[in-house]
Amino acid sequence: MRVFLEPQQGAGYQQQLDVALATESLGFDGLFRSDHFLVMGDRDGLPGPTDAWVTLAGLARETSRLRLGTLVSSATFRAPGVLAIQVAQVDAMSGGRIELGLGAGWFEAEHRAYGIPFPPVGERFDRLEEQLEIVTGLWSTPVGKTFSHVGTHYQLTDSPALPKPVQSPVPVIVGGGGPRRTPALAARFATEFNAAFTSAEDAAARFGRVREACTAIGRDPAELTYSAALVLAIARDDAELARRAAFLGRDPQELRENGLAGTPDEVRATIETYARAGVQRLYLQFQDLDDLDQLELFAAEVLPALG
Repeated sequence: MRVFLEPQQGAGYQQQLDVALATESLGFDGLFRSDHFLVMGDRDGLPGPTDAWVTLAGLARETSRLRLGTLVSSATFRAPGVLAIQVAQVDAMSGGRIELGLGAGWFEAEHRAYGIPFPPVGERFDRLEEQLEIVTGLWSTPVGKTFSHVGTHYQLTDSPALPKPVQSPVPVIVGGGGPRRTPALAARFATEFNAAFTSAEDAAARFGRVREACTAIGRDPAELTYSAALVLAIARDDAELARRAAFLGRDPQELRENGLAGTPDEVRATIETYARAGVQRLYLQFQDLDDLDQLELFAAEVLPALG
């Protein structure tokens, strides 16, 4: 069970560190964060965005057990060679606890806000495919050998492919709802496939497409971990749920239907529904970083039941 933050909504490094330390002490497996540079919705986003990999570098030195990573970094944000170096360095700083979630990118407004090119969706997926080839290729190149890549969007010539991460391989997360290219990329490159913010039935369908894509290239589908992400709004009673729903700008009943919300008994039941659909790992989207009581409640009333 992992905690998932959206710091672009308004969180500095210290808040993220406080959540990370609480997450570790409460017994969760990991802390992941989005990779965005612009607030979404009508919040002010203060104090402003934090870079995902700079933040993870700090958290890597301040924690000792948590798995850490992105859900997910955008292929439009960084050149793949630079990204491979960043992730390998943070993996070393953590002692081998880093995971890379990588996606095509989708939030056009943040690209405009910070001067980042935002190509059409087909090109974004082409770039994502090349980035996955390059990043995993750089990491897997033996020490003393070089790596080259001649693609449509990226060309690397005789790279020393250094530094190497501590882990071999670094776990790679691919996710999304696309019916064709996303499953194919997951089958080729991922150690985990994530179905975010969708129903148990739809998650099961996405998993099925990934398994089919694995079989088509001769990969055992059981090699992948199948995960989901859901917004968290656990509460002791209706009044507490209403308060947490109001922070999210959501209706309490709608959250019960589309998130991980309600009493601990209701949350456990929802988790069981997703487990029956094939979800092996859950990411809890935790947005009110000052409401650590919510994580404490989940850790006390739900985590023990999950074994």
